[in-house]
Amino acid sequence: MADHGGADLKARLVRAEEIARVAGALALDYFNRRETLVVETKRDLQDVVSIADREVENLIRSRVRQVYPNDGILGEEYGLETGTSEFTWVIDPIDGTSPFVNGMPNWCVSIGLLRQGVPVVGVISAPCHNELYAAALGMGATLNGKTMVLNDARNIRNAVTGIGANNYVKPAFVAKMVENLLEAGGNFIRNGSGALMLAYVAAGRLVGYYEPHMHAWDCMAGYCLVKEAGGFYHPFPTDGDKLTKGAVVLAAAPGAIDDLKKIAGL
Repeated sequence: MADHGGADLKARLVRAEEIARVAGALALDYFNRRETLVVETKRDLQDVVSIADREVENLIRSRVRQVYPNDGILGEEYGLETGTSEFTWVIDPIDGTSPFVNGMPNWCVSIGLLRQGVPVVGVISAPCHNELYAAALGMGATLNGKTMVLNDARNIRNAVTGIGANNYVKPAFVAKMVENLLEAGGNFIRNGSGALMLAYVAAGRLVGYYEPHMHAWDCMAGYCLVKEAGGFYHPFPTDGDKLTKGAVVLAAAPGAIDDLKKIAGL
């Protein structure tokens, strides 16, 4: 029987970091020769995918199965493979494909791990910035090995909030959430990668992140990072097929929780 306590979680964190580094290197190689990629669209012309996304996800899945063949794996490109253990890996091979294919550095590789639906490991690699964010439940969060701890004094009025939007949400709703944030004295940024913006919340670069509709593979790693850095995240539904559906995503530093909950209507 495997040990599902702290030692096992630590081992899984180390493994996730190793995989994220290799996957990040592969993604960066594709990024550096992106003019050769055939770019396809999914739901609309803004929702793009390339062979880089698929090959990076295949790499991550293969590396996970080598060590943890009984775990489940949910990835953006190839969906959910259920496992027999209490663990499910939730991965986005390249979050921010639009920036990626357009030559902007705001993309990342996101690897999260759920234990019975709870984010317990989160690793995000941002290769263009040479940054690796890592966290595990009860073990804190780090950026390139340095501990991240959020500052309670920062709020939506003296710091910047990240927001996300996509075609799952009506334009009027997005306009209203921006209006609500600005009226509350805040300001915002959107860089094209929700996972990376969640990592920025954990690093204290953003005071919060809000997206009305986001998928599990975009947020689970970031949620673990924010929690372990001392922040808050709004629970993501993981029961049954809810894990594969989209849901509201909100993460915040301590001083921004109440304001952002109000803005999001939560």
